[in-house]
Amino acid sequence: MAFFSSLLPKAWCQPTESTPAAPQNQTGLVKSLVAGRQIAAAAVAEGDSCEFASLHYFALCGLGGVLSCGITHTAVVPLDLVKCRIQVDPAKYKSVFNGFKITLAEDGARGLAKGWAPTFFGYSAQGLCKFGLYEVFKVWYTNLIGEENAFLYRTWLYLGASASAEFFADIALSPMEAAKVKIQTTPGFANTLREAWPRIMREEGVNGFYKSLVPLWMRQIPYTMMKFACFERTVELLYKYVVPKPRADCSKPEQLVVTFAAGYIAGVFCAIVSHPADTVVSKLNQEKGSTAIEAAKKLGFAGLWKGLPPRIVMIGTLTALQWFIYDAFKVAMRMPRPPPPEMPESLKKKLAVEGKQA
Repeated sequence: MAFFSSLLPKAWCQPTESTPAAPQNQTGLVKSLVAGRQIAAAAVAEGDSCEFASLHYFALCGLGGVLSCGITHTAVVPLDLVKCRIQVDPAKYKSVFNGFKITLAEDGARGLAKGWAPTFFGYSAQGLCKFGLYEVFKVWYTNLIGEENAFLYRTWLYLGASASAEFFADIALSPMEAAKVKIQTTPGFANTLREAWPRIMREEGVNGFYKSLVPLWMRQIPYTMMKFACFERTVELLYKYVVPKPRADCSKPEQLVVTFAAGYIAGVFCAIVSHPADTVVSKLNQEKGSTAIEAAKKLGFAGLWKGLPPRIVMIGTLTALQWFIYDAFKVAMRMPRPPPPEMPESLKKKLAVEGKQA
């Protein structure tokens, strides 16, 4: 708790007990990754609904994450269900189309929606932490290392902030993920969340909800690191080399198209990086008393990659839509949306003195 009590005041530009309050005419401590731009501690930019890095701003980011993750993951439940079944029983479910065919034959169209409730609630909670805490950690880490280092090492900044956020997001997700996989991959276990939770508690105790937390971290942390870092750098590259005009000259719809494209590119890499751990999570939640190492050995190297093609389609689309919804929510709520980072003027001057090109 001491960690958060020191983190949040810094992120919200509030003085701590050991830090004197800034004078009224002094700009805030938080700096964006935009050259020469300091965010005033108590000022809202014209046209914005809130101040960058304020409590209001972080709360809206969390809400955007709820909508982004909750809606998208629930929308792809049928594909996720088939993917999970391919992972845990490849002998029966030989392909995506075969998986859909068998599921429809055995459970009907309604069977494709199995696990929607834990998916919606679990990934809404995860999205709240993932996006909200990412913004908090990104601001906090920027304060720690300074504006120049934040620009020079921005990829590491994105990686560190996203990994930190996902650590907490998975703790929020794990109980619902356990119920979802049980419902989807264990015939006769339960058909609804209300049936699954009491049974897991009765048969496995609290451990049943968190036994796959470590492999979940193994799956989600690399996934999220790739998701945020790849997205941020792809947006930067698209505006620099592909989009024919500066971001400031692009309309909001044009900016959202760039967001969607960057999100899909990031999603493809996310799926590949995190797939083996995703397979282990599915196997673990299907079988009681198994460990991550035992599940991986049972699956084998080839088995760890089962279901990758549908997951690439699912995660690519999912990630693109998540970023689109999140950015569209920011636009709709008139939240600050800093443009891609530029080299700070102070760093340009240093390089000029050293005779290096900025």
